[in-house]
Amino acid sequence: MAETVIIDIESLYASADTAKLSNIEDYIRQIIGIAGNGNDVVLTGAGPVWLYLKAAHALHGKARKLIYSSPVTGNVLIFDHSPD
Repeated sequence: MAETVIIDIESLYASADTAKLSNIEDYIRQIIGIAGNGNDVVLTGAGPVWLYLKAAHALHGKARKLIYSSPVTGNVLIFDHSPD
């Protein structure tokens, strides 16, 4: 059974106050490490659109299901590769 993993995008760059494009590879390594393989992943938190898009691309083929969650939109399914 897949585990649900929540990744707060803002936590990836919290010590810098703003995400830096020059650190994208580090952010993606962190995201992939936190997400694991075959889990349901929820991306949330403040962050630039480019970081969310890069995260979604990096998690395709690793996550079973990817969801974006915000107080405004609620949960938005990005992809679902579960056999159910």
